[in-house]
Amino acid sequence: MGRNILTPGPLLNDEGDLIESGYSNSLCKIYERDRIKANKLRIKEWDYYYVGNNDYGIALTIADNSYMWMVSVSVLDFVNKTDITKSSIGLFSMGKLNLPHSSKTGNIEFRKKNFYFKFTNGDDRRLEVFYKNFKNGDFYCDVTLSETSENSIVLATPFKKPKHFYYNQKINNLKAKGYFNYSGKEYSLENSFGVLDWGRGVWTYKNTWYWSSFSGICDGKLVGFNLGYGFGENPETENIVFVDNEYFKLGDVEFIISKRNNQEKYLDQWLIRSSDESIHLIFEPILDRHADTNLLVLRSLQHQVFGKFTGYIKTGDRIIVIDHMVGFAEKVYNKW
Repeated sequence: MGRNILTPGPLLNDEGDLIESGYSNSLCKIYERDRIKANKLRIKEWDYYYVGNNDYGIALTIADNSYMWMVSVSVLDFVNKTDITKSSIGLFSMGKLNLPHSSKTGNIEFRKKNFYFKFTNGDDRRLEVFYKNFKNGDFYCDVTLSETSENSIVLATPFKKPKHFYYNQKINNLKAKGYFNYSGKEYSLENSFGVLDWGRGVWTYKNTWYWSSFSGICDGKLVGFNLGYGFGENPETENIVFVDNEYFKLGDVEFIISKRNNQEKYLDQWLIRSSDESIHLIFEPILDRHADTNLLVLRSLQHQVFGKFTGYIKTGDRIIVIDHMVGFAEKVYNKW
């Protein structure tokens, strides 16, 4: 497992295709937007952070999808089973947000009349966001995230269509400090952990993906996992589990979502498993952060479900037990 390991160097060749596909535990390939040869309207870039604990969390997104930009804030309350999301969208950004070519260096600062986003990268990551008229007042957060390990999961994924690719890094187990203010109340994030989903690429028009993530303390150890599948032609999976400073690459995975009358019931129990039985997780949903933006030729149907994972992940002769830990699992369909 894990033979298609990326080597350091440029991501794209002179024709705008991936030089190689596969995975790495670090961002070893150099992404350069100027080397893309596909239609510039197809370029999609984003930084997504989720930070939370077993009681509440926040999700922050900045995306430049070329024909449109989007910023978004979500507040998730797992005790009261509520969530609220506010988003702002504009047209034809075409790279004007200047999202960095690396997840480690380069900052993002984006301001409009009703919001202010600033993501500062470096040894630590600082997330400062203000969103006006969020709910019963304004939203504000000031969060610093520290990496607890040098390891992450990085994939360079080709599509069947030439010059189309996705370059992605997911960093689990980001240790948080700071707070957010929402509905007139301040919430501490001192005992919370985060994940970064950093993505750059040229996507095909129709896609479906499944993704699941968790970061937290299990049996005295810092554990995080990233599980997903559903698009592209990568010879490698993005499935991985982190335990303190170690990581263990995993094989295939399947998300089994409960159905009734042939309709998926996202708030019923899920099963996440692998064919070799190394992954077996029961997912008990708490809330579904659901959105369906349907503009006929463009559509984004999202179910990001937050809930509690219970089960195990086997790595060789080692068994990592996960017991009622809050994370998320999602299914997203896009025509974009």
